[in-house]
Amino acid sequence: MLLRRFASTSTLPPTIRQLLSSLQPTGHVTKVQLSGWIKSVRRQKNVTFAVINDGSCASGLQAVLKPDATPHNLTNGASVRICGNLVQSLGRGQSYELHVEAVDVLGECNPEAYPIQKQALPVEFLRDNAHLRARTDINAAMLRLRDSVLRTLHSYYEAQDFHYVHTPILTSNDCEGGGETFRVSPASSAPSSGQSPDPSAQAEFFSQPAYLTVSSQLHLEALAASLSRVYTLSPCFRAERSQTNRHLAEFWMLEAEWAFINHVGDVCYVVEESLKNVLLQCRSENALLWKDGDEAKLKSLEDASRPEIPWTRMSYTDAVKELQKYHASSRVGFEFQPAWGRALQSEHERWLSEQLVGSPVFVTDYPTSLKPFYMRANDDGQTVACFDLLVPFIGELVGGSLREERYSHLVEAIQRHGLKEEYGWYVDLRKYGSAPHGGYGLGFERLISWMSGIENVRECIAMPRWAKRMLL
Repeated sequence: MLLRRFASTSTLPPTIRQLLSSLQPTGHVTKVQLSGWIKSVRRQKNVTFAVINDGSCASGLQAVLKPDATPHNLTNGASVRICGNLVQSLGRGQSYELHVEAVDVLGECNPEAYPIQKQALPVEFLRDNAHLRARTDINAAMLRLRDSVLRTLHSYYEAQDFHYVHTPILTSNDCEGGGETFRVSPASSAPSSGQSPDPSAQAEFFSQPAYLTVSSQLHLEALAASLSRVYTLSPCFRAERSQTNRHLAEFWMLEAEWAFINHVGDVCYVVEESLKNVLLQCRSENALLWKDGDEAKLKSLEDASRPEIPWTRMSYTDAVKELQKYHASSRVGFEFQPAWGRALQSEHERWLSEQLVGSPVFVTDYPTSLKPFYMRANDDGQTVACFDLLVPFIGELVGGSLREERYSHLVEAIQRHGLKEEYGWYVDLRKYGSAPHGGYGLGFERLISWMSGIENVRECIAMPRWAKRMLL
């Protein structure tokens, strides 16, 4: 059988997306072979319609089969290999359809037992079947969006001459100082039942306590002192027991650090430019996700992507004044009374971005007491050169700062926070050619939530983990 050849260096056959995007409306018949899964089957008296999809795009491809050539086990969920002629479709809803000459069912799927049916399925049901939920249209679209966003971010950083680096998953310190870490130890370290504890077996594997990382920032700073501009996308872990729609125990963090930067506003600029680039470049992946979405949220997202309108910046002090003003004048007010020196709560963050500004807003220069030890102290002696990016309907999306590059200031901050000697290597970076530098961290699942309109980050990652829940 002669199959359509593509101008590609790939040794793999074309996907449905590649096939459809390469076709020109010439009216010629194209003979192809495709593999994928059946998404739906409609059997009629004289013809059978089936939709096949390999996950490469949202639409899939309609296959048209003669009744006598339709296998009895051609059902929803079955994996197939189909050969036939690709022609322009006369029906609505698709530009091309496949007139099938031969079909092989590679893997059967019992339609009565298959959990993923065509009708809408409850969120909790899909969480219980996390190994199968990627087969739903919405979850597959979310996964393609993650891929598209990551590719776009890689392109942006490459254009800015950043180096993509890999940082440790195992670490000896808690970067944020919040204490919400997972401790790691070998399973073999515990004595078997009935055996006496062996002191040597109980020793730390690394000669000191080890934890799953909560942030790559400190290690990125070490690498930025050599490569100038570095970034990574890495899994992070927090023993966070909050059951909110914004928290996961395992999540992905995009983090960037670069040297020779002197103003926190320059960090904000990189964040804004990169995110607007993502919002503009990844719109096509969002069509299915926003099909029945909130139009006000979608308009807010589209407005945020406009290059000609800069995102608002305000200091923490000014933000608190606005929050206090609203709290005093409103009959309802906030659950948590805003005050200078107190952390902004989720309700405060959303009011600032949704009501006061109506778009993403950078809140800068928080009190020293609210932020980690590594942020650079401002000249006022009360605040640090930092920011949180707050976005509508999400709250905090990005956090960043200038880092304290001055040796004596950093030592003082570490002592003030009561931290220990495991940060000695971090202080050491300030002894040898210390340079002004800064960076930020972005919660990848929160970004996907904002872009897709999916309200809970548990649906913005393939296999979510949170307190008391890890199915796979």
